[in-house]
Amino acid sequence: MLIPHDTRIALDTVVDLVNTAPESEPPEDGPTDGIVEGPEDGLADVAELYAFAERHHISGVGTLGEKDLGAVRDVRSRFAEVFAAPDARTAADLVNRLVAAAGTTPQLTDHDGYDWHVHYFAPDASLSDHLAADCGMALAFIIVAGEQERLRRCEAPDCGRAFVDLSRNRSRRYCSSRTCGNRLHVAAYRARRREAGA
Repeated sequence: MLIPHDTRIALDTVVDLVNTAPESEPPEDGPTDGIVEGPEDGLADVAELYAFAERHHISGVGTLGEKDLGAVRDVRSRFAEVFAAPDARTAADLVNRLVAAAGTTPQLTDHDGYDWHVHYFAPDASLSDHLAADCGMALAFIIVAGEQERLRRCEAPDCGRAFVDLSRNRSRRYCSSRTCGNRLHVAAYRARRREAGA
């Protein structure tokens, strides 16, 4: 699947944004009271919001405050719904609403040493609108290509991080083969060894 460079950057950004959310659901074999100790919110305060924008080289951020933090968290939760969408029609509806609410204004631009690419947000857009428009359009690209099933969550029982499966045969199951994938393969290997030794 050929993905333009700016779309790939936006996909990486939306995955990182979704993965800043704290765990909100219990694991399938965990407690059922709905309250789970999980990782902390990766966007716990405005300083972390600035750090996120800097990490992703988001230009024109300006001054951010609590209102911006709340708006970005809202966009984050709506992107999480896209990753959880059961089908392309549901995902498309969610993306359409996100992009429309952001006031999408496509423009060609070349800035900060990057070649020509498209920004989908107005020049004075808030950070939340910037993310909703650019990342929403990147997800739209995936849906239009008939690849909505590539928007996944890690299958490791104690993980659930979002990722975009860009493997040729859509076979990726874990957010990282080095961490979650390797850990589960080692656990399965050890379990087989124990069974063989019993």
